[in-house]
Amino acid sequence: MTKREPAGPVSVGWSDAGGSVNRQGGDVGDTIFALSSGRPPAAIAVVRISGPRARFGLETLAGRVPEARQAVFTAFRDRPGGSVLDRGLALWFPGPRSETGEDIAELHLHGGRAVVSAVLAALGRLEGFRPAEAGEFARRGFANGKLDLTSAEGLADLVAAETDAQRRQALRQLQGLLGGKAEQWRAKIVEALALVEAQIDFPDEGDVPGDLMGPALAIARELQRELAAALADDRRGERLREGLVIALAGPPNSGKSSLLNRMARREAAIVSPYAGTTRDVIEVHLDLAGYPVTLLDTAGIRETEDPVEREGVQRARDRADAADVVLWVIDAAAASEVADAAAQPGATVWLLRNKIDRIDSEAQRSSDSGEGGSTSGSGPGFAAAFDVSALTGQGIESLVAALKNHAQCFFDGSEPALVTRARHRQVLTEARDALERAGAVGQSRPIPEDLVAEELRLCGRALGRLTGRVDVEDVLDAIFREFCIGK
Repeated sequence: MTKREPAGPVSVGWSDAGGSVNRQGGDVGDTIFALSSGRPPAAIAVVRISGPRARFGLETLAGRVPEARQAVFTAFRDRPGGSVLDRGLALWFPGPRSETGEDIAELHLHGGRAVVSAVLAALGRLEGFRPAEAGEFARRGFANGKLDLTSAEGLADLVAAETDAQRRQALRQLQGLLGGKAEQWRAKIVEALALVEAQIDFPDEGDVPGDLMGPALAIARELQRELAAALADDRRGERLREGLVIALAGPPNSGKSSLLNRMARREAAIVSPYAGTTRDVIEVHLDLAGYPVTLLDTAGIRETEDPVEREGVQRARDRADAADVVLWVIDAAAASEVADAAAQPGATVWLLRNKIDRIDSEAQRSSDSGEGGSTSGSGPGFAAAFDVSALTGQGIESLVAALKNHAQCFFDGSEPALVTRARHRQVLTEARDALERAGAVGQSRPIPEDLVAEELRLCGRALGRLTGRVDVEDVLDAIFREFCIGK
């Protein structure tokens, strides 16, 4: 008889032996505390307490425990009857109806450094209390079933979001977009596996249909198609977390650094009339209409005997190869340099004819479609071409508008991206591959039922690792380490 997985979630990250140890550090029986708001000085500071002695800590500092989920104004003291540290709001969230599943208290204080320091010091003197580690509040919530692993990752991404598009994607994950889908997929695997195991375990029972393998393989094929569709998304979710990469490349002295400064609206790169000034790759992170963009200024691409510049040129070629968009920049008066771009790989290559302020605009662009706009007939390998001036800003608005449109088309699909991390993609790929193997084995005659069951079981375990239903100790520390202290 094949061995079945437990029906319910498996506790991960915690050991019941030897005092219930939290592998991130410390004892689960500890009561933890931390500043959960921004660094002082600030208008308001929020200190959060979670654990079995949270009520005692609240009584000690606030002198009372308010009604659950109701804020009360009170004085906070370093000990009962002691000196007043501050006056503010106290809140009480008894477990399990709290963010961590444990008793939680919150102290809303004035956000001065001295106030926060005094309150944290008072909590640290209490027996059984210790400062929280990075991500420990969220990790306790995960261990107590308040959120699954994909929701925890969404929470981390929400805290780190820098653009509106990143915020929307992280919020969808926090609310269970991928986690809910993974549970639906896992339910299908359980159904298919139950059919196969019923045929294995009870082949001669009169009330068991003769052919259960056919329906099981049909479920597996349907799920395989769903997983393949989720993975065939051009990595939009991961790229949104990381940002669209746009590389400025081209020959020396074409004005790449000046264009970077113009688009970044600050002096991010050194500008010099001497060729070879830019040696290393300079990165600038931009919010482009709510989408994250990393703009790269690379070394001028040319043959050189200088070993340092040659290394810079090689790095420039490497980064251009990996970029989503390559802006090939040339001097508008040096049309012969356009051909050099044909040797530059890249997902999309746009031609930028810079320094148009130095030439006769009417003569140079009499056949063009319009000032600063995209032009046609600019040479092979170019998706678009623009006449710009880093000095005057001419054509920059049209270029930025085109980049915004490109980012929107790149990130906005018909459906929100399910896969937003490399871990998600790896686990779903393992699950899809297991289903492919199950389908291939199912073509044999007679069908090796045990092998089909094993592949379905491997798929179920992979989907379980996605949400944390099975042992995922190897990834817990890496995930929760991303959180800030107090979250």
